[in-house]
Amino acid sequence: MTPMNRTEEKLAALNQPKPWSGVNAYRSDPLLVDLTAGLPRSLREEYDVIGKYVTSHEAQELARMANQSPPVLRTHGVRGERLDVVEFHPAWHALMRRSMSVGLHSSVWENLPDARGHEHKARATRFFLTAQLETGHLGALTTTSASVAALVAAPHIQKEWAPKILSRKYDSSNKPPLQKTAVTLGIGMTEKQAGTDVRAISTSGERVGEGIYRLSGHKWFMSAPMSDGFVMLGQTKDGMGCFLVPRLLEDGSSNGLEFQRLKDKIGNRSNATAEVEFSDAFGYLLGTPGDGIRTILDMVTLTRLDCALASAGIMRASMAEAVHHVRGRSAFGKKLIDQPIMTRVLADMALDVAAATTLAFKLADTFDRARENPVDAAYARVMTPVVKYWICKIAPALIYEAMECIGGSGYIEERPIARHYREAPAAALWEGSGNVMALDVLRVLERGKDLIDTLFAGFERDLGPSGKKTVEVLRAATALAERDEGAARLLIEQMALVASAAELYRLGAGKIADAFLESRLAGGWRHTYGVLDARFDARYVLDLLYPAAT
Repeated sequence: MTPMNRTEEKLAALNQPKPWSGVNAYRSDPLLVDLTAGLPRSLREEYDVIGKYVTSHEAQELARMANQSPPVLRTHGVRGERLDVVEFHPAWHALMRRSMSVGLHSSVWENLPDARGHEHKARATRFFLTAQLETGHLGALTTTSASVAALVAAPHIQKEWAPKILSRKYDSSNKPPLQKTAVTLGIGMTEKQAGTDVRAISTSGERVGEGIYRLSGHKWFMSAPMSDGFVMLGQTKDGMGCFLVPRLLEDGSSNGLEFQRLKDKIGNRSNATAEVEFSDAFGYLLGTPGDGIRTILDMVTLTRLDCALASAGIMRASMAEAVHHVRGRSAFGKKLIDQPIMTRVLADMALDVAAATTLAFKLADTFDRARENPVDAAYARVMTPVVKYWICKIAPALIYEAMECIGGSGYIEERPIARHYREAPAAALWEGSGNVMALDVLRVLERGKDLIDTLFAGFERDLGPSGKKTVEVLRAATALAERDEGAARLLIEQMALVASAAELYRLGAGKIADAFLESRLAGGWRHTYGVLDARFDARYVLDLLYPAAT
């Protein structure tokens, strides 16, 4: 018997299960396997590799070190000169290198044969799996991928920058962007006085050449400040403009961006978020002056999908860790998983994770088909804020409940679930809080009621026998929100629940769909998990969605 085996034997005697590690996060997720069954074999083989990697001891150690050694800002050098550089732990760079090698920042735009026609879904699977490892470094990859949607508005800029954006060779060197093998791009919208009210921003842009402006102002939250460029909004004499602002100029000097400090955040600690002030920073206009919000919204829409995917991913990882733990720990003469209350709690939670996963992947699917199919275009437009709202909202509470299932040992930093819990609120805040998402849905009601009608018709069809009555209730919530803006959250949550149930039924999830629909839409008010009706086989739900390791 090896020393490691003796250690494991002693821990087993102390009623301490092994950590959830070394399990293939892809193969151990039957729902994800089903969702990706129609993708080419080469992609599914790639997911198998990623699934093994994200739960490996090596990868988990990188995630731990990157979060325990947060970035450090160096504003000045030894001579008093401005440096404005942020230093990251080597583990961060290792995570970035790995994630860029699989194209999390680029694959949507590469037009590779295997992913053609399902680029967003193919990338969503990679992103969902990688989020189960570490989400801090994914922020820079999200904005880099999404930035291409904004650069399309300036073809000459896109042509110059795209080869560097699409490169999978991570380059962390502090050099001018076009001298690097690959670049990353960030986004700078939020200001002290404006928050999510981007029309109130005070950054100003003065035209100095054809498509070139000098920008002055500040940004209150600028994530991944060592990105090679930032997509920003600024006021011009012709209205709000959208700009690409390089961090360094072609000669290697600063483009006037001075980092004031790094935010001391609750979570997302591996990633830096800076306050920045700038004066006479050169920026390239993307699109036309006065159309900046419309230009940047194409980018923001893609980041909202990633927020939902990341939240679904960390919920799945937290649940998998909790289920693994209760299968190996005993209390009151039984394994925890065999205790009826525990089984009911976990099954109830599993329904939300399944619904969140299917909903996020449905949205990615519609992104792939929106140009050719008006029904999918309607879904993508209406449901992006709905999906982002609901999935990101339920994540903190669900992860906390998973932590409680583990018990006191779940409340320690050594476990990945602690990191997931601290990360969870960030996605709900990023690129539009809950109220902003609800207001976005109200805008659709005001300007595109036909999109809502198209969406509801699809729900009614996919829900089967219960569809007509369920959609009638949804229409009543819609009518209420049209009269009363304060009811917008009621509507957006109802839309999320109905859409989740409809998608579960469409996928043939049967008993899972029945349990979700009746408990979420036909039941009473729910404050906590574990109130799933006894009519539903909790153990069946749990074993189906979280099969025991073999």
